[in-house]
Amino acid sequence: MSSAQTVIAADEGTPAVPSCVTADATSLCARVYDVSGLDWLAANADALIEKPATILLVVVLAAVVRLMLHRSIRRLTDRTATGSVPTVLRPWRNRVRQADRDGLEQIVARRSQRAEAIGSVLRSFASIVVLSVAVVLVLGELGINLAPIIASAGVIGVALGFGAQNLVKDFIAGIGIILEDQYGVGDVVDLGEASGTVEAVGLRITRLRDINGVVWYVRNGEVLRVGNRSQGYAQVVVDMPVAHDTDLDLCRRLMQEVADAMAADEEWSPMLLAEPESLGVEQITAEGVLMRLLVRATNVDQWRVGRELRMRLKERLAAEGIRTPQPLLRAGTSTEAGPR
Repeated sequence: MSSAQTVIAADEGTPAVPSCVTADATSLCARVYDVSGLDWLAANADALIEKPATILLVVVLAAVVRLMLHRSIRRLTDRTATGSVPTVLRPWRNRVRQADRDGLEQIVARRSQRAEAIGSVLRSFASIVVLSVAVVLVLGELGINLAPIIASAGVIGVALGFGAQNLVKDFIAGIGIILEDQYGVGDVVDLGEASGTVEAVGLRITRLRDINGVVWYVRNGEVLRVGNRSQGYAQVVVDMPVAHDTDLDLCRRLMQEVADAMAADEEWSPMLLAEPESLGVEQITAEGVLMRLLVRATNVDQWRVGRELRMRLKERLAAEGIRTPQPLLRAGTSTEAGPR
């Protein structure tokens, strides 16, 4: 043992005592020497006991903090998933129709999926932050110079930021889409370049299938606007063209009667969420007059309701002798009028 670490007594039989013991009787070195009586253990107490204990404490604290953050995030997402019905859906609570109950169950399921996705992202982010702080503290305890590491990480971060900015943009946009519930699996949406039924919503891309069966992959960062036809309820707008000489009041009443009869039908009434409205004349063109009918329906059955309503209107108007507009003839063409 060197003279810097020990003080050798004049008597040859006296054991060597570490200098840290004589310098400070309250130091870790002195306490270890008092307990163990080992000079080499006392002299290296900082390296063999203090630093490992500090590193172990950092690791344990990091694990505890991570566990607490994960539990808090999980409780928050669970509360969000099982929360109250949104304000826009409160008028539906007292409805006894099966369609409304199905709609509420779908909203709850969508909310649960959204909460779970956001919870997963938040837990991953919390783990990364806690782990990064713990690694920095451990490296500092080991005496490693962090300046070059931090500088290198900064350079790598800048390079990745420029090279993967589109990827980062897609991820951030994906988080916003999920958090705001702009659309979910099963929704019929219009994303501008592509429209169809959503099959998957990820943090980077959205996959949807159009009416022709084509699968489209849309980057979330490129979604500038979203038209969702499957949230809350749907407005079925039916425009029926009739000839200019039609009795418009009669036509409007007939359309209202057809819609009311459909609303009273046991098969179709669960799909209608409000009383139909025959709005009357919507537009007058050179070909004819457009009469508009408005029906509020469930988002799942809006297309079925629209098709059935158009068929019933066509049959009723034809039975009442209300003619549809005749096509305009181009100059230089002729046709023979057939029987009506």
